[in-house]
Amino acid sequence: MMKISKLLCAFTASIAMLTAVMPAAHAADNVIRVGTDATFPPMEFVKDGKRTGFDIELIEALAKTMGKKVQWVDIDFKGLIPGLISNRFDIAASAIYMTDERRKVVNFSDPYYRGGLAVLVRRDDTSIKVPDDLNKGKRVSVQVGTKSVSYLKDNYPGVERVEVEKNQAMFDLLATGRVNAVVTGRPAAVEYARTQPLVRVLDKGLTTELYGYAMRKGDTELAEQLNKALQTLRVNGTYTALTDKWFGKSE
Repeated sequence: MMKISKLLCAFTASIAMLTAVMPAAHAADNVIRVGTDATFPPMEFVKDGKRTGFDIELIEALAKTMGKKVQWVDIDFKGLIPGLISNRFDIAASAIYMTDERRKVVNFSDPYYRGGLAVLVRRDDTSIKVPDDLNKGKRVSVQVGTKSVSYLKDNYPGVERVEVEKNQAMFDLLATGRVNAVVTGRPAAVEYARTQPLVRVLDKGLTTELYGYAMRKGDTELAEQLNKALQTLRVNGTYTALTDKWFGKSE
């Protein structure tokens, strides 16, 4: 009887512990899981062991406006869309261009920033003055999974592409002279050139495009909430404050 009594006490204690943590399951309803590749300053990057950047702060502000908290999921850029579709997270936020190809498999929020592909070269390289010069057999570094890869394939057949996994690796190859140029998003190119005087961004860009936050096709309610929150931040000045902080004062 003593053993049975002890077992019952242990069972009762276990039930009590489970009951105590049950509210945490409901708390998940107020959490948005957001996937990002935090290697693309000033959009998203890690500084002093903490994620920061325009996308990071904008998502946090959007979530707060929606009455939710953010659970960040770190993932390589090429895994963002597959990870989103497989339900690893609810939103992909990592300076993603809203391309027709991506629209086939995911939905996007309203555009939240205008960007485009730009060319970054060494300042002492006078052989590349305009993007067309890349077609003269230049070695150009691009990040796997980004639009830079397909854009060069389709429009610059004379380029020798050097595909790398990480954004920083592109810049490292340029800095050490192992490639002639980098093709990446203009915000990241401008930010890198600002901190590295040995490189420059070509005045003429390759494209002008819009960034959007990606969501699964069926998550229409989440998309509506996100777009409503984005409009709120535009009206109350939060959006302008963030763009001024990360990209300089609006012209």
